[in-house]
Amino acid sequence: MTRSQKLLIASGLALAIWGMAYGLYYALFDEHQTLDRMGASLATSFARAAERKMPEARAALQTYAETKFEYVREVDVHSHWIGLAMLLIVLGVVFDHLAFEERHRVVVALGLVVGSIVFPLGVILQTVSRGLGPQALAVIGSALVILSLAAITLGWARRGAR
Repeated sequence: MTRSQKLLIASGLALAIWGMAYGLYYALFDEHQTLDRMGASLATSFARAAERKMPEARAALQTYAETKFEYVREVDVHSHWIGLAMLLIVLGVVFDHLAFEERHRVVVALGLVVGSIVFPLGVILQTVSRGLGPQALAVIGSALVILSLAAITLGWARRGAR
């Protein structure tokens, strides 16, 4: 097994464990509270609208929107980590078939691993800060994944052309 394969498979296994552990933590300690907050804010919004208290209804809707924003990212992040982990493992099995030298395969594998960690990390950090930093982190991570996958596609295309 080559270094690039070991890197992808070991990183994939570690990332899968991390994603599952985060998902378990979220399901046990945070998801129900978030769903309760979403439901309560939506119900409050409708009740205040029925009472013709529109500023309070809008405020409750804003709370719902913020909570929904948080919920979607918290649910997505663990599935992205696990999905990307599976991709790392599957690609690790066949990575030696790319038409690249091993040192180039290591660089591509490293880009894919780093992107697979950083992209979901940037997404989850958006629940803490909606500033430019977490968004940039998510964009950089996703760009690393896309560029690495493009390089892998090129490596397989070059192999097929031989």
